[in-house]
Amino acid sequence: MEGWGRENKAYYHDDTTKYQSKPCQPGGGTMNKPPSRRAKSIPKDSTPPKPALKPAKDTQQQDNPASATIEVAAVEVPELTEQEQRDRLHLERKVERAFYEGGKALMELRDRRLYRSTHRTFEEYCKDRFGFERRHPYRLMEAAGVVDNLIKMCPIWTQNESESNAATVESAQTQILPTSEGQVRPLTKLEASQQQEVWRQAVEQVGGKVPSGRVVKDIVDKIRERTPIPNPYRKGEICVLVPKDNPDLRGKGGYWGVVTHVGEYSCTLQTWDGDYTVKIEHLKSLELLDEDCLFMEQLCMRLRQLNAVASRDPSVDWLLQGLGKQAKPYLSSLQAKLLAAVEKEYKIEWKQKR
Repeated sequence: MEGWGRENKAYYHDDTTKYQSKPCQPGGGTMNKPPSRRAKSIPKDSTPPKPALKPAKDTQQQDNPASATIEVAAVEVPELTEQEQRDRLHLERKVERAFYEGGKALMELRDRRLYRSTHRTFEEYCKDRFGFERRHPYRLMEAAGVVDNLIKMCPIWTQNESESNAATVESAQTQILPTSEGQVRPLTKLEASQQQEVWRQAVEQVGGKVPSGRVVKDIVDKIRERTPIPNPYRKGEICVLVPKDNPDLRGKGGYWGVVTHVGEYSCTLQTWDGDYTVKIEHLKSLELLDEDCLFMEQLCMRLRQLNAVASRDPSVDWLLQGLGKQAKPYLSSLQAKLLAAVEKEYKIEWKQKR
C-alpha cells in the first residue's frame, strides 16, 4: 500500500507555489471529487444581441462630449449693392416715421371732418375704423406735433429721399428722431424749446442712439423739479376729473365738465353737480373741437338747471349721473327725448345758443 501510494502521488512545482494532488482510492476513484459545473441553459427563443449599426470610432470622444468636434459649413454673405442700401434706408425711414405719418393723417381727418358721412364724432370713427381707444388718436396727433418741432432741430431729415445721395445718407444717419409715440409722450406738455433740449440730452445720454421713453421721462421729471410747467388747459375746454389721491374728488371719477377758470397750477371745472377747483394733474382733456366743446357746455347748463330742482323725482338723478359721466359731444335719440321730457315735466325752458 505504501508503494502504491507513492506511485500515485503527483507533484507540480512552480517558481512560487507548490501544488500536491491527493492520493487516489483503490479502483481508480478519487477521494474527494470536485462538484461539476453545469452550463447555463439558454432558452431556445432567445436571440443573440444585435451588433451596433455603427461602431463607435472613438470611445474617448464619446465619454467626453465637450471634446466633440462640430463641423460648420461656411456660407458667404454677399454685400449689399448701392440700390439695396438705398432701399434699406428708405424702408427703415418708413418704419421710424410710421407713428408720425399716422398722427399727421389723423390731424387732417379730424380737421376736415372727413368722417362726417359715416360717424357723428371723431372718436367713434377712430374706434370703428382703426380700433383706437378714445385717447390713442390724440396721443398720435400730439406726438406728430412734437416731431414737427424736433425736425426743425434736424433739418436734414426734411430733404426729399429721392434726391438724397451717399453723402446725404451718411449725414442723415447722424440725426436721431423718435421712432415711437411712447418716446414722445413725456414731451407733449413741454414748450417747444424744452422739447428740443430734452430730446438732445436724451440722445446724448444713450450714446447717440434713439432713447427710450423711460430715459426721456426721467429728464422731463428733472426739468419739472426745477421749472414750473405752464398750465396746459384753457377756458371753455372740456375735461374729465381724475381723483387720484384727492379725497375731495372721491366718487367723482369720470365726471366731465367745462373749464371756467385757469390758474397758474390749477383749474376750476364746472360739472352738472357743482364747481371743483383742482390741480392740473387731476384733469384730463377730451381734446374736442370748438363746436363740440360748445355743445358740451350747453348740455352742462341743462343738467345743472335740472339738478337745481329740489323736489325732483329720484329717477331724475339716474339720468343726471348717467349723462354727467358720458363724456361724448352728442346725445342719442332716446337720451334727447328723455331729457326734453324731464325738462318739460319741471317746466324748464331751454333755448340752444347759436
